[in-house]
Amino acid sequence: MSTVATQQDPQPAPSPAQPPARRTFPTDFLWGSATAAYQIEGAAAEDGRGPSIWDTYSHTPGRTLNGDTGDVADDHYHRWAEDVQHIKDLGLGAYRFSISWSRVQPGGSGDFNPEGIAFYSRLVDALLEAGVKPVVTLYHWDLPQELEDRGGWANRETAYAFAAYARRMARELGDRIDVWTTLNEPWCSAYLGYGSGVHAPGRTEPVAALTAVHHLNLAHGLACRAIRDELGEEAKTSVTLNLHVIRPDDPSSAADLDAVRKIDALANRAFLGPLLDGAYPADLLADTAHVTDWSFVQDGDLELVRQPLSILGVNYYSTVRVRHFSGDGERSESDGHGASSHSPWIGVDDVEFVQQPGPYTAMGWNIEPAGMTELLLSVHQAYPDQPLMVTENGAAFDDEVTVDAQGHARVHDDRRVAYLHDHIDAVGAAIDAGADVRGYFAWSLLDNFEWGYGYDRRFGIIRVDYETLARTWKDSAHWYRRLATTSVLPGVDEV
Repeated sequence: MSTVATQQDPQPAPSPAQPPARRTFPTDFLWGSATAAYQIEGAAAEDGRGPSIWDTYSHTPGRTLNGDTGDVADDHYHRWAEDVQHIKDLGLGAYRFSISWSRVQPGGSGDFNPEGIAFYSRLVDALLEAGVKPVVTLYHWDLPQELEDRGGWANRETAYAFAAYARRMARELGDRIDVWTTLNEPWCSAYLGYGSGVHAPGRTEPVAALTAVHHLNLAHGLACRAIRDELGEEAKTSVTLNLHVIRPDDPSSAADLDAVRKIDALANRAFLGPLLDGAYPADLLADTAHVTDWSFVQDGDLELVRQPLSILGVNYYSTVRVRHFSGDGERSESDGHGASSHSPWIGVDDVEFVQQPGPYTAMGWNIEPAGMTELLLSVHQAYPDQPLMVTENGAAFDDEVTVDAQGHARVHDDRRVAYLHDHIDAVGAAIDAGADVRGYFAWSLLDNFEWGYGYDRRFGIIRVDYETLARTWKDSAHWYRRLATTSVLPGVDEV
């Protein structure tokens, strides 16, 4: 009998289409969420806490939207147990939070505050009891005001004060902490705090901004040494950088490509160079030579700065696009970092930032998941032996609260779910291509005080009613719980 089918032979039924394979992450991949002390804690003048630069800045008229301050914020200081329960219920493996330096050491030097230290000790114990790894950030922008009064990060002594604070916290919290992160986004602390003035302390001094870059780098190195002195070489130390993904407006233009180089030096290599290579880039020093001679970098500093990193934290939200500025007309400054007549981009007056195509978040930042993959792979290629972790990624949108048939508040934040899905998928793509990425932290656990934007921008996967302080899981929280408990990327409609 012939096996060749003829017109009269019955045809085999087509195989049913197979659904695309789900993206699955390694079983030891760490899922977490992140917050910062001044953004959520409140209790600004309770139990011995001293003022920080963000207390001063937010209480200065005209500095923040609607005059908002962090005096109450999410009242996490009093509601921490409830928030830990949310973290546990979300199925998170880790929680990244920052310590308020002025809560544990009100003046930034001198006596420590036992009530402040006890607060963080209770929080850490509760996290461990819930099966959640504590990931501590020692500095998330809230410098004690007394240190700013003595020059802040433009004063070299601030780096040594920070190391002493880090040593004490290592002694107090010890091996209960999974990862010790020294600094969060020193780019913002230096350039937005001392260059453009849109963050605390609100200074607009180019030399001070570059000096702050170095003293923050120095503070990191000194703190890493202090932590390891206290806890041993096995202590896991880290730093978190908001590395910029920079694209030329015209890839065929040599001038635009040079604009990319200049911004890359200020945004990325000013930190990666000393922290991982033990040197500042020569082109950065040349580009800024007309601003400063960098004589604040003393002999032996770079050896102190360059310390082994257990994890390099990477924060990613959007990309930037630049081009050479000819000097004609008004310079475009759409860099996404806040409006100011003073630029955070010290020494590069011939570069302008071009508005990028949408879609955008409520922050006006473009949504570009491919930039996440590009960033992780570029860092991996430059430093192939360095483990990475996405320590912040998320989006602010204008959430709408509805009430379901049972009278429960609901927040259907489908755009945030889509944002998280696409960016986490992009992290998976980077892992597939070889990047050593160990975890992902969604920003943020809670809606909170969004710095200069006050309470107008909501990043949380849990909504906070700022009148009642009630917490409500958004759809994104339910979606993220499914991911965190399975390590399988859910579809955007699986809420």
